[in-house]
Amino acid sequence: MNGAQALMKTLADAGVQVCFSNPGTSEMHFVAALDFEPRMRAVLALFEGVATGAADGYARMAGKPAAVLLHLGCGLGNGLANLHNARKGKVPVLAIVGDHATDHVKYDAQLQSDIETVARNVSPGFVHTSRSTAALCQDAVDALATARGLPGQVATLILPADVSWGEGGQPCPPPPAPAPQPADDMTVQAIAQTITQARAKGEKTVLLLGGHALREAALLDAARIAAHSGVQLLAECFPTRMERGAGLPFVERVAYLAEMAGVQLAGARHLVLVDSKSPVSFFAYPGKKSDLVPEGCTVHTLAAPDQDAAASLARLAQALGAGSTPPPLQPAQRPDRPRGGLTAPKVCKAVGHLLPDNAIVIDEAITSGLMLNVMTAGCPRHDLLTLTGGAIGQGLPNAVGAAIACPDRPVIALIGDGTAMYTIQALWSMARENLNVTAIIFNNASYSVLNVELDRVGAGVGGAKARAQLDLHGPQLNFAQLAQGMGVHAVRASTAEDFTQALEYALAQPGPHLIEALVPESLSGAKRKVLPWLLKSLPSLPQPVARALKKKIAP
Repeated sequence: MNGAQALMKTLADAGVQVCFSNPGTSEMHFVAALDFEPRMRAVLALFEGVATGAADGYARMAGKPAAVLLHLGCGLGNGLANLHNARKGKVPVLAIVGDHATDHVKYDAQLQSDIETVARNVSPGFVHTSRSTAALCQDAVDALATARGLPGQVATLILPADVSWGEGGQPCPPPPAPAPQPADDMTVQAIAQTITQARAKGEKTVLLLGGHALREAALLDAARIAAHSGVQLLAECFPTRMERGAGLPFVERVAYLAEMAGVQLAGARHLVLVDSKSPVSFFAYPGKKSDLVPEGCTVHTLAAPDQDAAASLARLAQALGAGSTPPPLQPAQRPDRPRGGLTAPKVCKAVGHLLPDNAIVIDEAITSGLMLNVMTAGCPRHDLLTLTGGAIGQGLPNAVGAAIACPDRPVIALIGDGTAMYTIQALWSMARENLNVTAIIFNNASYSVLNVELDRVGAGVGGAKARAQLDLHGPQLNFAQLAQGMGVHAVRASTAEDFTQALEYALAQPGPHLIEALVPESLSGAKRKVLPWLLKSLPSLPQPVARALKKKIAP
């Protein structure tokens, strides 16, 4: 075997079954080796950001890493945003980046760059350049061990061309499966005592769930604890993967807007982290705190990201005597069929009305998706994937990877128009692979969230030039035509009836579909003008009023 062939067998033996690729000359021996290994599926992307985002979506649903093949430092740079999202989501990804042959580096050819420096931005736990064909497969095993551990990581293996084509490659056995440990007894007992004492004093305790704590078993134990001991449950703002729907506990997510998150956390004296990070504001704002933990609130960690969150919650439930407490569950319910002119909330309502059982819902709708959570809360069981790192352009590639990981499950991706243009090439990969994806593009011809942020950061309302940077009119994008040009069945809808009919058709027919929803901005006109004032007033309002306003704006 040459190095690439031995590497391919090592990966397949370790359970890596998919390689998302955008290769170049330095990777040709790896590309040729794909035919050597029948267990490896190769999926071509027309842009590196699609390949990396697809690897992220695949790993979220498959529970194991895919490989993503990139061409030199420039290719890695093109895929960096979605590797950033994977890093923030603690998603296992093996990035294989081709490099020039070792003896070619000294010539500083046009594509020569410092790949390791680029990779460290998204791959802090493992960046390694393989130096010999003999060492390559062990290097790959070490990378996989890092990627698959808890927390999941992006591991970057840099593969020089001569290491790939060199003879004498030797496959290596897979790394051992990770064996995360739950919180120790001392930690569990201390937090149980804190919760019990806080309840006796009438103090508010919040369990903040993230990562693996948002899967069924962990959610059920968290709900038992909440019902038994009176704690409040919250989920992190942008979960990597959250199981939702009828028959599961309903858990409200921390709001994106810091002022609304403050309403949710107000009065908390104890904040218990379960595979989550202590909440902070998404950005800095003049005169506002970045740390969202209320004054006087003590932060406790039940389970760090490298621990078993589900087992830790089970231990805490037993320590509190909540193990047999029935958890409150979300009843089955759906919104009615929407009517009239199409708006973003009506799109979310139609999704809730028709959402099939066991769907995968990807939310990168930005402001247009404000009503998605409430409209789907009681729908059939589904998984929710969100924009974990805030780098837009994740949703369509995530849909590619999720559909490949779970070919028997329908995937519905709700995407903003601005973010869709970052990785629109994902539609071509959906068509090429005939994936069961329905992409919904909210076309409001605006970077709507940035119009809101212009006021919130104190930059004023903006003049003509400033506003033009946040506006997508002139020319207005036609996503249906773009999709059709890449082989995806697509329609435009401007009424609720047309949209619902199109969604019914897409969910009933195999293969990829795109529905372009022509909608007004969710936050525009008077709503946009009053929002900054309303957000500033929330801390001074009575808590019941503040909670009611928060629920009205972002339920």
